[in-house]
Amino acid sequence: MSETRKVIIDGVEFEVEIEGEGTEWSATVEGKTFAIQIPDAAPVSKKKRSGGGKKKKSGTVSANIPGKVVTVEVNVGDEVAEGQVILILEAMKMQNEIQAPVTGTVVSVQCEEGQAIEANIPLVVIEPVAQPDEE
Repeated sequence: MSETRKVIIDGVEFEVEIEGEGTEWSATVEGKTFAIQIPDAAPVSKKKRSGGGKKKKSGTVSANIPGKVVTVEVNVGDEVAEGQVILILEAMKMQNEIQAPVTGTVVSVQCEEGQAIEANIPLVVIEPVAQPDEE
């Protein structure tokens, strides 16, 4: 494994090429190569990347800021699609369309038109449709 790093030694910046494994390493600085031993060196692990898989979404809808419910577009038992507007919330003199985070069935509506709501309180709960890979 070989990589190039910038290091600062006594206030002077150098470009250093380091190469090695375990406790035995070499560092090349301005054409000069030095042998380095690191007795307590743990193996350098590569950074793990996210698998990019689908994250399971919650069917609980809440507002992240307090506001007033202008309209509720769904009722218990309604089928909703992900992205469908389920209610309109007025917050900071702006009307915000709140969308369904998942496709599924509305199992609970815990707000009504004209109601003042606090932040992070569940407003609508949607039971997600089971995906084929989740069975």
